[in-house]
Amino acid sequence: MLKINRKKAEKLDFKQAIKKPIPVGCIKMDEDFEVETMEGIMRGKKGDWLMRGIEGELYPCDAEIFEKTYILLDPDEE
Repeated sequence: MLKINRKKAEKLDFKQAIKKPIPVGCIKMDEDFEVETMEGIMRGKKGDWLMRGIEGELYPCDAEIFEKTYILLDPDEE
């Protein structure tokens, strides 16, 4: 099995890609929460987002990560 760390990754010829704009469901949580994900139980904090993916899977998303990577859609534009 090939093991890659940051030093080995520096030698690889990475291509550029942009993630497809696939809408997912999300709701900002008003309290700490636990959610059953495909990887097991995960926890989120008050202010984090509960996400529902394209296959119905659930997962928490840290509030800071959400702000950096997601744009809320206007319901009238969906």
